Amino acid sequence: MQIIVRDNNVDQALRALKKKLQREGVYREMKLRRHYEKPSEKRAREKAAAIRRARKLERKRVERDSAR
Repeated sequence: MQIIVRDNNVDQALRALKKKLQREGVYREMKLRRHYEKPSEKRAREKAAAIRRARKLERKRVERDSAR
C-alpha cells in the first residue's frame, strides 16, 4: 500500500491511509485477531454474515423489482 504525501501535508496523507486501511478491512481483521476464536465460533460468525448478505441482497432485489 502506498500513500503519497503532497506539500508536506502529513495529516492529509494519514487520513488517506486510514481510509484505505478501513476499505481493505484491516481494522476489522485486527479486531478479530486480538483474541483466539474457536473454529466453531468462526464458522458461526461467517455463516451469520452470509445470511445477512443474502437477506440484504434479496431486499434490494425485491425493492428494485417492485419499483418497475
